[in-house]
Amino acid sequence: MQRQKASADELISLIIHGIEEVKGLDINLLDLREIENTVCDYFIICNGTSNTHVNAIVSSVQKTVSKAIKDKPWHIEGSDNAEWVLMDYVNVVVHVFQKQARDFYDIEGLWGDAKVTMVESSYN
Repeated sequence: MQRQKASADELISLIIHGIEEVKGLDINLLDLREIENTVCDYFIICNGTSNTHVNAIVSSVQKTVSKAIKDKPWHIEGSDNAEWVLMDYVNVVVHVFQKQARDFYDIEGLWGDAKVTMVESSYN
């Protein structure tokens, strides 16, 4: 049986839900579709409070997406030290940082032309 590919909107919604399930912080959605030569359509950026929290966020996103649409990341990088974990869902790339690493790398600043949507979480 061929499974149907989820829409980007559905995938984004599931990823954000996975982040919120374990209280990921400062969630931003960057829309990169209007920028030339980008590697994907969207970035989702958030942070956790420790390497344990970062890994919990990554695990929650994987479980939420897998359970709902049977999809898994094409690639995951950075899980070993969990200061910055990148989850590549091809059109949507998730960046899960610890706060100091997020401030240092400033992804939002590097992609200043992107349309940024801040996700309001009910627990913040």
